[in-house]
Amino acid sequence: GGSIGAIYREMIRETIREHFRKESMLRARGIKVLSLFFVDKVASYMGDGMTNTTADGEFVKWFDELLLEERAKSPKWSQLLPQEPGELRRAYFSQIRRGKTLVAQDSSGATKADDDAYELIMQDKERLLDEAEPVRFIFSHSALREGWDNPNVFQICTLREMGAETERRQTLGRGLRITVAKTADG
Repeated sequence: GGSIGAIYREMIRETIREHFRKESMLRARGIKVLSLFFVDKVASYMGDGMTNTTADGEFVKWFDELLLEERAKSPKWSQLLPQEPGELRRAYFSQIRRGKTLVAQDSSGATKADDDAYELIMQDKERLLDEAEPVRFIFSHSALREGWDNPNVFQICTLREMGAETERRQTLGRGLRITVAKTADG
């Protein structure tokens, strides 16, 4: 319904705001802030798109719009994250991964971009935590629940109905880790 949509939109806005607040405090200390969105349906992010680049679901539209809106409120925030919203977000759904066959004829490199999103989020933690890598907002489904752990996730926003209490606790637990700061000695 429309009311759920309005709630989700505000949750996205609040997560973006909180991200900016944390990033403005922590970047000087060499800590890269990540925000994680758990989505209800893959379609809410992907829409009619087949790849991260062509995704056009409601969550993508709202996120891009709200990021620009919130960022415009503060010169400091504009300096912090000057990139296009699309550069700052990535989604990893196992379906994008499986969907390779559907887009195998596509020579635009979009499939490579999705393989890249998979590697970035699931495997290459060092690159994800590198300041030079613009991705800071990660959208996923249950794909990240098992064996994905990132200490730099400061915000978790759940854009879906939560299941059992244990699931709630597990999901929260993902974000409560000791953060990794880039230090001179490694």
